Amino acid sequence: MRRSQFIRNSLLATGAVVSNGSLSAFSEERRNRQENRPFNLNYGPHQGQFENHAGKNILDQIQFAYDKGFRSIEDNGFSGRSVEEQERIGALLAKLGMDMGVFVLDKGGNGANTLAAGKQEHVDVFIKGCRQAIELAKRCGGKFTTVVPGDFARNLPLDIQTANVIEALRRGAEILEPHGIIMVLEPLSDTPDLFLRTATQTYLICKGVNSPSCKILYDVYHMQRNEGDLIANIDRCWDEIAYFQTGDNPGRREPTTGEINYKNLFRHIYDKGYRGVVGMEHGKSVGGKEGEVKLIAAYREVDNFID
Repeated sequence: MRRSQFIRNSLLATGAVVSNGSLSAFSEERRNRQENRPFNLNYGPHQGQFENHAGKNILDQIQFAYDKGFRSIEDNGFSGRSVEEQERIGALLAKLGMDMGVFVLDKGGNGANTLAAGKQEHVDVFIKGCRQAIELAKRCGGKFTTVVPGDFARNLPLDIQTANVIEALRRGAEILEPHGIIMVLEPLSDTPDLFLRTATQTYLICKGVNSPSCKILYDVYHMQRNEGDLIANIDRCWDEIAYFQTGDNPGRREPTTGEINYKNLFRHIYDKGYRGVVGMEHGKSVGGKEGEVKLIAAYREVDNFID
């Protein structure tokens, strides 16, 4: 008897041979497990990124993201949701073991309410937002809130504006620090009127505030546009960076659509020990369900950095 026939007969005798259909189903299940496994880094989809598959309901979007291997979300508009919806989001995240990434501090700084101006009424609005953030964090289990100090106050010397921003942020940190909440300052590239422009400038301000509740949100898209030299600047500012966001340039879409080598960048921050949320604050290069599939595939590609 041939060896192959002997093995087959032995397997038949023990019931170990399965049908082609069963083998196919097993292979499909195994492939799905591989495709939907958790990522190496903790990428956080933004609200609306999977609404073509999951629908408009944020809870369904969270569940869909979890099923695809994501273990956190971002919700910039969290403060504008009803208390009931905020609590439902928090409960689902806790059930799934997912993290809430950043939510934007309500009126945390903008063109009409700039902390650089040193005006008490602007600081009062900011402080009110800090107090509100405590309650928001309790409902969602999050600890990061995005702060943008606002526009330049061009009637004042730059150093005076910097001192005004530091002073206001110190007051906010005093409120947030006992609750373990971190305001992450985000330098932006949207308009040259914005006071906070680079990671190194933000590093200086965080050192001036000198609080664990005031750190840098390093948005790779904005920093590629404003200062470049990404990995070197990340290293320079590392001890003040608490959060990352992504988006390729040009276009602010998913990784692999622009000039940024995200696989190398993700490998670098992973090797440095970063295990926090990486917020996916960007659009998609393709619309509909096809674009959402492409988005997931892009993150699988750039997350494949462990040899």
